[in-house]
Amino acid sequence: MKLLPHPLLSLALALIWLLLNNSAAPGQLVLGLLLGWLIPLFTRAFWPDRVRIRRPVVLLRLVGVLLYDIVVANLAVARRILGDPERLAPAFVEVPLDLTSDLAISLLANTICLTPGTVSARLAADRRSLLVHALDAPDPAATRAQIKARYEAPLKEVFESC
Repeated sequence: MKLLPHPLLSLALALIWLLLNNSAAPGQLVLGLLLGWLIPLFTRAFWPDRVRIRRPVVLLRLVGVLLYDIVVANLAVARRILGDPERLAPAFVEVPLDLTSDLAISLLANTICLTPGTVSARLAADRRSLLVHALDAPDPAATRAQIKARYEAPLKEVFESC
């Protein structure tokens, strides 16, 4: 589709526009739809491959898990910071990657950054591991396992052929 290169992105951009403006007025709706159409149209040269969502239900579940984790992590980080910050156990955790596509790796790194208390620090040159800094990781193996199970596995299922 030459005129609508990324329909899901177009829809997402239009919805984000409406949410940012906190209005569903006809003018905002038209502007959101226009932006949702034009941005993917003018940036399609920067998209090397067409994005294919293999399991949309898994993607919806991942979004739900991420939203839940964001809320829970905000509360946990606030409790730890306001409580006894000396008891924090910050750590860098090396997460070996099963993901191979640029999109999936980028989404994993961004997902980690969205969750309070963790940030993606570096992608290895060979793209086989991601260095993550965790504000409180007394058990780095558990942190690694949680990232792989909650975020990487669903992303692999959604964006890569298993």
